[in-house]
Amino acid sequence: MKTGYGLIESSGNRLRFLECGTIKTGGGPLPPRLKIIFNDIRQVVQHWSPDEMAIENVFLARNPDSALKLGQARGAAICAVMTDDIPVAEYTANQVKQAIVGKGHAAKTQVQHMIKILLNLNETPQSDAADALAIALCHANTRKTMTELKSKASERYPAEVLKSIRGRRKKRFKM
Repeated sequence: MKTGYGLIESSGNRLRFLECGTIKTGGGPLPPRLKIIFNDIRQVVQHWSPDEMAIENVFLARNPDSALKLGQARGAAICAVMTDDIPVAEYTANQVKQAIVGKGHAAKTQVQHMIKILLNLNETPQSDAADALAIALCHANTRKTMTELKSKASERYPAEVLKSIRGRRKKRFKM
């Protein structure tokens, strides 16, 4: 099992590469492999103290066993950052590819190429690490856009109006 991770710094329109890598757990029983993911992500968190985390959402795989293992690996990574109450955002693979390449069904090589360009890297990152950096970039851009939209909405509409709209929306879609 391999799990990629990537760290970037985002400030306004500036994005800066910090670190990326791949956690390789080898073979054998699943629980010790999940522990490796958890411990390695904990080390990254302790070293870098990130403000937030973004992770790929589980997709429907052709092989149910693979989907279950992926879900468990995600759980180990999420638990590793939640230990420090770091907020976690989730994105589908198609959302990430759309944000980075401009096409939701882009090939991994296209994602790697765009990551190299967008982060001004000297070398193309390994596939799993490039995927992790792509998720980080997708989140940074999404967060920036959402912050700008909220700012523009609050400039245009009084807080009371926005609050009443949010309240109606919650009631309307409550299940």
